[in-house]
Amino acid sequence: MGRSESVRCGFLLREARKRHGLDQAELARRVGTEQPAISRIERDVVSPSLATLNRLFEAMGETLTIAPVSLADPVPGGGNQSIAELRADYRSLAPEERLAQAAHLSKVATELAAEADV
Repeated sequence: MGRSESVRCGFLLREARKRHGLDQAELARRVGTEQPAISRIERDVVSPSLATLNRLFEAMGETLTIAPVSLADPVPGGGNQSIAELRADYRSLAPEERLAQAAHLSKVATELAAEADV
């Protein structure tokens, strides 16, 4: 079995907050906490519980969805390529390319979510 890495949620939270045009203080106000708490999460200094993380996303009109997926299964909409193969491809990217890809995927996910709400 491969090395297990912890999930870093700071990036996800920061991107969602920026997508909604909020600063850390406004998000903190919405959930009844202080701005430094949001900063610590976004910098991955602390790892919030799933309940806390979902509360933060819900304050922005989003929800957190987690589901197990087999690394051997084909990626939906990704042809015959498995998650493990995509992961290997991703690891071959330079950091700037990874960020660009993540930003693109975030934009696509936001557009798909907006279409689902129509």
